[in-house]
Amino acid sequence: MKKLLLATAATGLFAGAAAAEDIKMGIILGFTGPLESITPNMATGAELAISEVNASGKFTLGNVVPVRADSTCIDAAAATAAADRLITAEGIKAIMGADCSGVTGAILQNAARTNGIGMISPSATSPALSTAEDDGLFFRTAPSDARQGVVMTEILMDKGIKTVALTYTNNDYGKGLADSFAEAFTAAGGTVTINAPHEDDKADYSAEVASLASAGGEVLVVAGYTDKGGKSIIQASLDSGAFDTFVLPDGMVGQKLVDDIGEGLTGSFGQYPGTDSQGAELFQGLATAAGFDGTSAFAPESYDAAALIMLAMAAAGSTDSKEWSTKVMDLANAPGEPILPGELGKALELIAAGTDIDYVGATAVELIGPGESAGNYREIEIKDGKIETVRFR
Repeated sequence: MKKLLLATAATGLFAGAAAAEDIKMGIILGFTGPLESITPNMATGAELAISEVNASGKFTLGNVVPVRADSTCIDAAAATAAADRLITAEGIKAIMGADCSGVTGAILQNAARTNGIGMISPSATSPALSTAEDDGLFFRTAPSDARQGVVMTEILMDKGIKTVALTYTNNDYGKGLADSFAEAFTAAGGTVTINAPHEDDKADYSAEVASLASAGGEVLVVAGYTDKGGKSIIQASLDSGAFDTFVLPDGMVGQKLVDDIGEGLTGSFGQYPGTDSQGAELFQGLATAAGFDGTSAFAPESYDAAALIMLAMAAAGSTDSKEWSTKVMDLANAPGEPILPGELGKALELIAAGTDIDYVGATAVELIGPGESAGNYREIEIKDGKIETVRFR
């Protein structure tokens, strides 16, 4: 299965065009590693946008071909090597990715900037990326965790929870989210009893859980990954009776986690980027027709990232990143004709006619400041073995 996931040509849908007409887009995500259970839907979301653009016949620069590569989510050297391969050997013109914050930063600094390749990440959320040197080449359709920390605080306060224990995966994503949340929660009058990192590849987390339990707290916030240490800490906490309710930030929201933990996760809650916009509903319908889950974490953001890359190329009349990257902010924001999922052909027609567009997409896209999403979140709770939406914030 993994070999199929990592195939350089994603599906037969994109095969057959003459090589001279191919415009290759790198899809760099963690097909292996701590987010591998949600990555396939992210990649398929991006490829859905690509197939829509190709099928429209309105993209005059050529046929867009997705080329997948594995970021691993956690190995910066491997992620950089994968990006370098796509840039030098495959000749990609853009990167849809990466996913996890640490590898995204490594690719940006060590591959994208050095080769002048633009990239739009659908899921790298570290606040540090907001101020990273990027030569105008980096954007993200996911909001910064500075925003997620505030949203998580609002959810906890609305539930009347004033004391929490906090553990985070020991990397850029985990620390950035933990710091943002701790600051927001404390400012709102809450108490973080312990703020402790954890590693992702340990066989036994009893010592970590014992420390968390000793510090106390009404709930345990787990800023980790669905398929790694975060899941193990939840299971160890349940087995020992240390905690029975868990707060799940975006990296911990996945149906596989719910299936693996089972009944013990009932009543736990959290949030991940999402919106109840018309575009979100349309995207979910397109995803269902294409055979994948459109509500899966960061799948809509992946569709939007790929769509924005292609629309920016069309607006620039060029696949050169230094040119198309200058168009992204204008396309993503008002004023202009609103563009929803399924309307990429219409968007290309409007661009060709010189008409302004406002790409709304699947996630009500609005890019602020250094080219990142303003931030909408789906509040969720685990009920009856499923991830249920409570509301949007």
